[in-house]
Amino acid sequence: MTGPHATLSRRRLLGLAAGGIAFGLAGAHPARAQAIYSQIYDAKKKVWVDYDPSRAKQYYKAYGSVPEEFRRQIVKFRTAEKPGTIIIDGDRHFLYLVLPDFQAVRYGIGVGRDGFGWAGIVRVGRKVEWPVWTPPPEMIARDPRSAQWANGMPGGPDNPLGARAMYLFEGNKDTIYRIHGTIEPWSIGLNISSGCIRLNNDDVTDLYARVALDAKVVVLMSGAALYRGV
Repeated sequence: MTGPHATLSRRRLLGLAAGGIAFGLAGAHPARAQAIYSQIYDAKKKVWVDYDPSRAKQYYKAYGSVPEEFRRQIVKFRTAEKPGTIIIDGDRHFLYLVLPDFQAVRYGIGVGRDGFGWAGIVRVGRKVEWPVWTPPPEMIARDPRSAQWANGMPGGPDNPLGARAMYLFEGNKDTIYRIHGTIEPWSIGLNISSGCIRLNNDDVTDLYARVALDAKVVVLMSGAALYRGV
């Protein structure tokens, strides 16, 4: 394992995944499926290694943070979208908040695992501090343990939605997708969620303070190229 300033710049395609789900959104589409995992450079062995959940946990335990590339930072970012827009690049595990003068705040994110990717243009329809978590019926069917919270788990440090949540709407309809915090900060940079976008609690609190209600959110299709513009 490398130190906390490991380079994290290469991604590897790991084949085709099952089609994503969109829960009936008209403007959002299942992500065309490529499962893309981050890689991290092991300077001692001089090889690229998969940044998978096991390695992510080891890294976080050793350094108390995710690798540097997934930490919040200001970056150059050319786009036709207005400042205040959120652009999500799930392939690279980044969320960008567009700033003036071709800059953006870049946050590391965890995204949907195989079969749970999606894409589309939505908006921030609701913002909540320490949100209640209510598992959808589909999740309860997959994981009966979540049934105990069918009527809602109160917000707090053990709540899977973390410190803040931004609820994504298409028009006036809640898509059931969220941008939210997490109780698993090591999971940033992984394909691990059921379709929601997760940030660590410090980052989601920062994003929450910056983002306006009704802000536009662009979720890119798998394989989309940001350098071509949005």
